[in-house]
Amino acid sequence: MLRSIHRLQLATAAFLLGCSLHGQSGVITVRFIGNCGLYMTDGVLDVYVDFPYKSGAYGYMEYPLSEIDSLRPGATHLFTHRHADHYSKKLVKGLSGMVHGPWKVKKKRRADLSAPVYGTAAFKVETFRTKHRFALHHFSYLITWHGKRIYLSGDTEGAETIAQVKGMDLAFVPGWIMHDAKAKNITIDAERVAIYHLYPRETVTTDNPKIRILKEQGSLLELVY
Repeated sequence: MLRSIHRLQLATAAFLLGCSLHGQSGVITVRFIGNCGLYMTDGVLDVYVDFPYKSGAYGYMEYPLSEIDSLRPGATHLFTHRHADHYSKKLVKGLSGMVHGPWKVKKKRRADLSAPVYGTAAFKVETFRTKHRFALHHFSYLITWHGKRIYLSGDTEGAETIAQVKGMDLAFVPGWIMHDAKAKNITIDAERVAIYHLYPRETVTTDNPKIRILKEQGSLLELVY
């Protein structure tokens, strides 16, 4: 009788463990650094967007030196363009990781975004050539990572490009894109929207629970997959 009970307990434990492993999920964590600067990780792959930039450039957000000291070695860095509030040539020179932007990046530093898999993480990036005043070249990006779709507007001026992207899980847009979309009756097809690139004293409010306003540096967003 005791043997039967013991076997039943072992079988039950094995079943529960199997269910637990089958149902395991992961998390993509996004930390807001400042302006359009973001740090994203799934615990395996580290990705920075529009960082490092020149702290305080054009009156936009400053950041502590600890942000540079804590840069993850071997990370992938995506830049929308080379304005100083998004990019620092001096700081980028010291990076150990790969770089991608809408300009000619040296081959030894160039991130190969054509590969759909980086290490063990399913990670793919689509680029959209978009317009930004006073910038010769500007990219917006759509990242597909563990099946989650993350859109990064950067400084693009209009909502026409994001209007063509469907099924986004999280879209990062500046406030003027929200105003442009409303004026043109454009729907942003995203589960959540994060408004970034605000001046330190700029005030923006919303009562929409799907919209997150990124004013506090260090704010975290999570995508469970």
